[in-house]
Amino acid sequence: MTRRPAPPLPPPKARRHLRETAALTQTQLASRVGVTPGTVRAWESGRTTPRGRKREAYAKLLKTLADEETARRTTRPPHAHPESTPETEPAPAPETAPAPNSGSESDPVRKPLPPEPGPAPESGPESGPESGPESTLEPAPEPEPGPEPVPEARPAPVALTPAQAFDALYEFGAPALVRQTYLLTGRREQAREAVERAFQTAWEHWPEVARDRDPVGWVRATAYEYALSPWQRLRPRHRHPEPPPADPGDRTLLNTLLRLPPRHRRTLVLYDGVGLDLPETAAETEASTPTAANRLLRAREAVAGRLPALADPQVLHRRLAELASNERLGAARPHAVRGDGERRARFWTRAAIAFTAALIGTTALTVRTAPTHYEPPVSPGQAVRGVPPRVAQGSLSDEELELRHKLRDQLQHGPERLSPRLE
Repeated sequence: MTRRPAPPLPPPKARRHLRETAALTQTQLASRVGVTPGTVRAWESGRTTPRGRKREAYAKLLKTLADEETARRTTRPPHAHPESTPETEPAPAPETAPAPNSGSESDPVRKPLPPEPGPAPESGPESGPESGPESTLEPAPEPEPGPEPVPEARPAPVALTPAQAFDALYEFGAPALVRQTYLLTGRREQAREAVERAFQTAWEHWPEVARDRDPVGWVRATAYEYALSPWQRLRPRHRHPEPPPADPGDRTLLNTLLRLPPRHRRTLVLYDGVGLDLPETAAETEASTPTAANRLLRAREAVAGRLPALADPQVLHRRLAELASNERLGAARPHAVRGDGERRARFWTRAAIAFTAALIGTTALTVRTAPTHYEPPVSPGQAVRGVPPRVAQGSLSDEELELRHKLRDQLQHGPERLSPRLE
């Protein structure tokens, strides 16, 4: 049975551009595809990829939006000039209203023509014929493009190198992510390591992260996955507990969080700690919106059962922020994180190359030394047991002697025996 190839999809940024160009919201596009808005948000951010029939419907809808955008672009040039003329026609309007009270309102209209209004105020009120030549010059396209582009303002933002952009993202998001990850794990070193590993992964996939709508969210999801991985329990560091917080209230709240299931704990931290809305929380935890809401309610009930004072979501949000802020959680420098990530990438690359070379060498040696024909092995001799030993012939019994005499003396039925005779 052959499987049809999955229809291709544009990059996540292009998907969002097509939806915004068609003036569709995420809710409207989700209703047309048959999914939730959180799923569409996850598709456009690149965190998840549609599959099966949903992928076919989504790809077909995006292709339709792309065709519509292409059609609009092809029909736009003939109407480009009529659209630009109304922008230049309102220019003579300030001349018809030379009242002093409307000077401030007419400044934005005269702003594109700073050289010409200079002599106009002196002779405008006295002679009307001078306004005629000015009105013929105002619609001209030559003076208008000068002030509008403002070339001095565009070169202001300096293009950052990938390393500089990564350092800026790290300095902006790393401290907060370390505190949030501490609420998930209750371990300071594990929280720092999870965030550093997440940023190292982001540096390895920097072209993808740089184009993401929410780079901090991309790193946060990776850090949470690493911090909540069940393999962390097998590490020797996990066997030695870290000192708890000094404040008894913080210690009780942290123990309550650690008793929650990992998925409920992550949903609670994202919604009540980070401040994401329910669809974004569901998209980041890769769950549906009702499932995320159910996890959030159960987590709140568990926390309120042990700490009734935190039944109010606002109070819970404030206490989570205080718990994360009371701990002194620092992050390494961005260049150190980039260096560790690059060294780890080089190590694994070299290890993969060495393993591949060893595998190729072993295969070549096996092919070279393998026999070209099959020789069945000779089985070793074994002693046969259970067979009676061979016995020499002894004397005949009386019955055997009688039988022998009978055979010799009496003729038997059948052809006579031929005996040789001498002639």
